[in-house]
Amino acid sequence: MTSVTQIPPLVTIFGGSGFVGRHLVQALARRGYRIRVAVRNPNAAHHLQPLGNVGQVQAIQANLRHRGSIDRAVLGADCVVNLVGILTESRKQSFDAIQAAGARAVAEATQAVGARLVHLSAIGADPQSESVYARSKAAGEAAALETIKDAVIFRSSIIFGPEDDFFNRFANMARFSPFLPLIGGGHTRFQPVYVSDVAEAIALAVDGKVAGGRVYELGGPRVLTFRECMEEVLEVTERKRLLLPLPWALANLMGQVFQILPKPLLTVDQVTQLKVDNVVSPAAEKDGRTFQGLGIRPQGMEAILPTYLWTYRATGQFPRQTSELG
Repeated sequence: MTSVTQIPPLVTIFGGSGFVGRHLVQALARRGYRIRVAVRNPNAAHHLQPLGNVGQVQAIQANLRHRGSIDRAVLGADCVVNLVGILTESRKQSFDAIQAAGARAVAEATQAVGARLVHLSAIGADPQSESVYARSKAAGEAAALETIKDAVIFRSSIIFGPEDDFFNRFANMARFSPFLPLIGGGHTRFQPVYVSDVAEAIALAVDGKVAGGRVYELGGPRVLTFRECMEEVLEVTERKRLLLPLPWALANLMGQVFQILPKPLLTVDQVTQLKVDNVVSPAAEKDGRTFQGLGIRPQGMEAILPTYLWTYRATGQFPRQTSELG
């Protein structure tokens, strides 16, 4: 009797070459999935192929502003994961185009092929927010759930790990600046979450082990203020710098100046985001829509930050950055 080899399920990951994407690809490859990484520049995804077996990880060109490329990317997929997110806007890459309209296009294409959908958003997503970023994130969530009722939505606090865009940014700033700014006085609260933990939560959803039609909030084991985050950076890199409180008005002015640069250090919209705490909500904790409810014990910063922030002290080299949250 001839045995029939079962073909592993196919997962399409939009934004799979980014920060979270690399860790998710690794988690899914270990599980044996076939992985299609949908990115604007497939050449930027070559570093992902060694994470799986030969032919297990493949890259395909896709742009969330071009619906045809999205449709091609999801053909034959059993599950689709949308990790795409931008930190700042450019002429074509606006928050609404990528995080709202783009999210809807991915959801519609996913529905058309009958695949399941997992969508990565951010804590702070709110249709009533003063921040354009936060409103577009909320619109993306709504589009996903309106299109696919059992879609799984994950919101994360700031994500840390090699190549992150938060702790790396300020560690790099501490190399040259005599001070680190405490925007709004440094009172904003964060719940930093390790990138591998976020990837594991998404992988569980791909496995079908996470109830759909719900919004989960992912935060690490500690809540820290902006000031405490900066103190962590300085302690790990063994640098002594002044922590300078920056009033909201002055931070807004700096954002107006910096946001015209090609890679702005700060924008007005980011200042607006910092006026709201970035932590898991009591409602999510009560309903079990957290790491604990997923059976994941999130890892703390203490043992992980030194593994990559020490680079600044030892070599002075700044890790490669990505503009995509995915």
